[in-house]
Amino acid sequence: MSGSGKEVLVLGAGMVVRPLVPYLTQHGYRVVVASRTLAKAQHIVEGISGAKAVECDVDTDEGKAILETLLPSADAVVSLLPYLLHPFLAKRALAHNKHFFTTSYVSPAMRELDEEAKAKNLVFINECGVDPGTDHMSAMQIIDDVKSKGGKILSFTSYCGGLPAPDSNNNPLGYKFSWSARGVLLASTNNAIFLQDGEKKEIQGKDLFDSFHLDYIPELSSEFETYPNRNSLQYIDVYGITTTQTMIRGTYRNKGWCPTVKKLGADLGFLDLTERNFQGVTYAQALREMINSQAADKEALKSDVRAFLKLDASKEFVISTAEWLGLFEEEPIPAKIKTRLDALCHKMETKMQYSAGERDMLLMKHTFIAEYPEGKKEKITCTLIDYGLPNGDSSMARTVSLPVAISIRLVLEGKFTTPGLQIPIIKELYEPILQELEALEPSIKFVHHREAL
Repeated sequence: MSGSGKEVLVLGAGMVVRPLVPYLTQHGYRVVVASRTLAKAQHIVEGISGAKAVECDVDTDEGKAILETLLPSADAVVSLLPYLLHPFLAKRALAHNKHFFTTSYVSPAMRELDEEAKAKNLVFINECGVDPGTDHMSAMQIIDDVKSKGGKILSFTSYCGGLPAPDSNNNPLGYKFSWSARGVLLASTNNAIFLQDGEKKEIQGKDLFDSFHLDYIPELSSEFETYPNRNSLQYIDVYGITTTQTMIRGTYRNKGWCPTVKKLGADLGFLDLTERNFQGVTYAQALREMINSQAADKEALKSDVRAFLKLDASKEFVISTAEWLGLFEEEPIPAKIKTRLDALCHKMETKMQYSAGERDMLLMKHTFIAEYPEGKKEKITCTLIDYGLPNGDSSMARTVSLPVAISIRLVLEGKFTTPGLQIPIIKELYEPILQELEALEPSIKFVHHREAL
């Protein structure tokens, strides 16, 4: 076995961790899953020979002490904990001379560890999940191919979304949570910066969902809403495509998500993070306070919300969605909730979970316009449509954890040895990962289409 005698320490036992563990044990590695919630770690390793669970909360002094006992026997450390913990964990990996892996974006604090990792000949791979991760890999595969033919990139757009599969898409928001509802909603408040037709554009977070457009996916015979994510401009240099006149990275959602979350969240006020005392307050009472309504019953309150949001008949789905969520009900807001955002999250997490037998879908599409020396132009699309396994691993879990699992194996087998802080934009890293993902059963495969312009 390729991993004979080697051990991988996995920090975290969240929704995306499980597929990584059998992958590593099947390649001969011992795996230790450490989590502050022992039961979660035990559930992940249940029935997997060569894997064990350990209780370890790295936010506590006791947990930090336990971590120090786990690091010496590990050959690699992968953190699937919240990204704010990565720099501390990476420093402890450095202190113990261990390779370190995450699926999260590189933070400035992580970047500061690059030189020390190089000096110790350690590989620190970040952004090796799906988004970020295989989005980089599949994009760079095309970019490098275009450049190898003497071409250049004139336009690049890339969208990705974790969504319910069409056969499991059965709620008015067209979304179900495979990770934190709070994280999903907070992401919708970020400003977006991108390049479009040579012009730098910036959209404030409060206006983000007014700026969506529709993208038709032929394979699914459906249109999806797309909106830009954060700062797309930084990837012009990361990808080495300084010739591009358009650079947009964004998110896919099912139709209806953007206008509904815009109205209920930004406009009505359910994205507010101000701490409040909701003791004894119902959802309907909170709603009346938000719009200064004296409505005596549900129908009157709905009318007041329509007026406050200036909704015409074409936007009635906003009211019906709010009613489906239970926002007009005289139901007490749980006492532990302190913000309007968390009050909305509570309702969403209650109503928008995957039921037994339902499956998710990961949708990603890149669109390039390339130009070659003889003046020929080409449109290239690269599409991934991946489905979760009913009553098994979700697509989100597989597409996040398997790329980083493969990268761990490549490093521990000595097939990738470039030290320091890395993201999977170099051929020596992205090529074997993409090849192995495609060879998996079921396959995680990008489909390319080229069209002369």
